[in-house]
Amino acid sequence: MKSLAELQAIKDRMKNKVVLREGLGEIRVVVGMATCGIAAGARPVLNTFVEEVNNADLADKVSVTQTGCAGLCQLEPIVEVYEAGKEKVTYIKMTADKAKEVVEKHLKGGKVVTEYTVASAN
Repeated sequence: MKSLAELQAIKDRMKNKVVLREGLGEIRVVVGMATCGIAAGARPVLNTFVEEVNNADLADKVSVTQTGCAGLCQLEPIVEVYEAGKEKVTYIKMTADKAKEVVEKHLKGGKVVTEYTVASAN
């Protein structure tokens, strides 16, 4: 980097790839990114949610954030979806492909993908 303009250009390029925000949007997607989650594959899941939310033009409606350990290490990667006026939905053993499906069906379509939820593990 040689100038502030160059740094600003890098920031502008990355802005579209990063939807990590605090509390904005009607829906909040929280990915467990503690050591257990990362070891189980949470990083590609987080990246997929960010990319797919951007690709679906949902960035004004959906925020994607990360958190620490949820205490259910055997079910990692864990993703929690919070919507105002609704119960929290906890998705377990997530993958990048499952994340794409959750964006399409749940975040865009409003239908919980029940086969990936903690309730389906019982």
